[in-house]
Amino acid sequence: MATYNLVKATQTLLTSPLSVYSSESLANLLEISKERSTFSVISRLSKSGVLEKIGKNCYILAHKPAHQFLIANYCFSPSYVSFESALSYYGILSQFPTEVTSVTPLKTAKYQLRERVFSYAHLKKDLFWGYDKKPEGFLIASPEKAVLDQAYLASKGLKSFPKDELDWSLVDKKKLLEFAKMYPKLPL
Repeated sequence: MATYNLVKATQTLLTSPLSVYSSESLANLLEISKERSTFSVISRLSKSGVLEKIGKNCYILAHKPAHQFLIANYCFSPSYVSFESALSYYGILSQFPTEVTSVTPLKTAKYQLRERVFSYAHLKKDLFWGYDKKPEGFLIASPEKAVLDQAYLASKGLKSFPKDELDWSLVDKKKLLEFAKMYPKLPL
């Protein structure tokens, strides 16, 4: 059985560009080949205060901040940030929501990780598109897609659609209309 040097593992983690991990990504990064060894190393790194478990199979470095949107993507996958969170990120909605709101083709879910609530709304697989990967590593809906996601769930009575509170000057109207053709009828 191989012995893993925790000091070397810690140095590898601290110099990694990643800030959120799954057991699989930790195994790859630390070059651990056996699943049993992976969980042993994760346990030892957690007990020593290097890693912090923040969700099911979701870890962060205990003393290195991780972007909330990256945590949202990583701890419930596949998903991308949308709705109020994306609209606020782009400045389209001036309020900053208390929850990090995301889209998933999986079942609707809500989690409290640390002090933050992460919610995931189900959208059909054929509506799971229109997101970009930002330099920080997280996936987020384009401004137009976030507006349409919000409007779509509002049309189903699952969210509000504060269209009078949106800064429409930050939305590409041509792109919005093009994207809207891919949705069922929306209340825009």
